[in-house]
Amino acid sequence: MDDDGLLYRVYERRLTKELEAYQLPQHLGVIVDGNRRWAKAAGETTEHGHRVGAAKIVEFLSWCEDLRIPLVTVWMLSTDNMRRPPEELVALYEIIASTVEEIVEAGYCVRLTGNAEALPEDVRAGIARTQERAAPDSPLTVNVAIGYGGREEIVDAVRELVLDLGGQGKPPEQIAAEVSVGSIADHLYTRGQPDPDLIIRTSGEQRLSGFLLWQSVHSEYWFCETYWPGFRRVDLLRALRDFCRRERRYGA
Repeated sequence: MDDDGLLYRVYERRLTKELEAYQLPQHLGVIVDGNRRWAKAAGETTEHGHRVGAAKIVEFLSWCEDLRIPLVTVWMLSTDNMRRPPEELVALYEIIASTVEEIVEAGYCVRLTGNAEALPEDVRAGIARTQERAAPDSPLTVNVAIGYGGREEIVDAVRELVLDLGGQGKPPEQIAAEVSVGSIADHLYTRGQPDPDLIIRTSGEQRLSGFLLWQSVHSEYWFCETYWPGFRRVDLLRALRDFCRRERRYGA
């Protein structure tokens, strides 16, 4: 190991030790952005960038497991992404399905977060079969956000709530009275889970792009210049250190 590598390891160990004094996020969201730009800068194909980025997701989850973060939501494909060229989407669907399989094989519980109906039937069926093999008692649950859009999630939640209440024979006035923050939350894709404490976005973009719009009302954000395929464990540790040093007042 060269001197730079040794210094990196020392710094990484110091950050890890520092975090032992803090309560780490119980739900971490990550927007894995920059695969295509990383590939272009490296002189590689877009597909290669997506494959390297997918491999990074599995590595990232192992870091989260080591740090005992129990819940991670990874945004792999947005509703906006689904307007990309067909040849790119074909490759993306295959990469996503393979990645979900690798996540399950790593021993993690997988939960699909998004509109599964927006995916091609064979992709949807393959992911569903893979999910059935996931460990239900894993120390790490991974929400894989595929075909996900924050506005679409809220619309789906309200629509499902109204259909549930209407199916009970309730009149419009009573349905309207029962629409609340709690009742909508109970119909989100992430129902039953805590909201994200921290959301990380890579590639230098400083926006949410619709990621967990409802759930992120009190989330902290951390933006990183690094493209997702180049994201390192030390970058995660820095994000967590920054999060732990913040004072979260929730508007009070």
